[in-house]
Amino acid sequence: MIELDGVAKTFDGGVSALQDVSFSVPTGSICALLGHNGAGKTTTIGILSTLLMPTAGRAVVAGHDVVREPDRVRASIGVTGQDASVDIMLTGRENLVLFGRLRGLRRKQARIRADELIEQFDMTHAADRTVLTYSGGMRRRIDIAASLVVPPAVLFLDEPTTGLDPRSRRDVWALVSSLSAQDVTVLLTTQYLEEADVLSDSVVILNAGRVVADGTAEELKSRTGFVYCQVSPVDPADLSGIAAALADFRGLEVDRDMNTVSVPADRGVATLGEVFRRLDDRNIDLTDIALRRPSLDEVFLHLTEPPVTA
Repeated sequence: MIELDGVAKTFDGGVSALQDVSFSVPTGSICALLGHNGAGKTTTIGILSTLLMPTAGRAVVAGHDVVREPDRVRASIGVTGQDASVDIMLTGRENLVLFGRLRGLRRKQARIRADELIEQFDMTHAADRTVLTYSGGMRRRIDIAASLVVPPAVLFLDEPTTGLDPRSRRDVWALVSSLSAQDVTVLLTTQYLEEADVLSDSVVILNAGRVVADGTAEELKSRTGFVYCQVSPVDPADLSGIAAALADFRGLEVDRDMNTVSVPADRGVATLGEVFRRLDDRNIDLTDIALRRPSLDEVFLHLTEPPVTA
């Protein structure tokens, strides 16, 4: 449904935003596009939504080339940017009717579609209030609903939960997950790695305008090749003793806030057994000892470099 092959983008002044970017997103799946600020995520969305022209390479959305068939691409997509695009002085219902009319629906069709989306997005209680009175989460929901007035084949969500509280963020997650069940292909950019882990069928990581990794979240975690043995003592005062007992493990980390000590488990279960034996010899009581794989946050930090600052 989305295909990029060697896409590059250079802005005036020779600033290179994207270099040889290639990846694909199957129909009805959710792909998370990750990267530091300035890595090229929004530029990629701009090219795929025909707002920017690629300098090189080819991009296809819903079977249409973004350069040669921009009108067909636009008819196939919905876009929700980082800032809500709805009119805050109109009600939620009025906004949806307006977007329907702008997308070519007749007045009656636009009203019917607005009613369907209001019910689907659980906005009946607020549909006839001005958007100015909405919370951040409610504005985001009506904004996403507006991009679905004419059901798109592909939906681009550019950091849709930035600034939302945890409850509102999870509400948006539920909405995004439901789109996949409707065969809508979603390309999602986000700064929240947990969000990508929960929602995505695939992950693409950009660094300095290049793809440095792609695959499922679990594949990327496995690809990094490191596993930790993590222990938590009953008495936090034992953290220092645990650190002393495991001092010869390179990469030992003590997290006093989380009451844990972690060491790389290069030998898997054998490492766990060695850690347990040493702590048992010191009569240190534990609430937990386990092997764990890295989080997507750790994978991201492992695969990317900090952005260059002036």
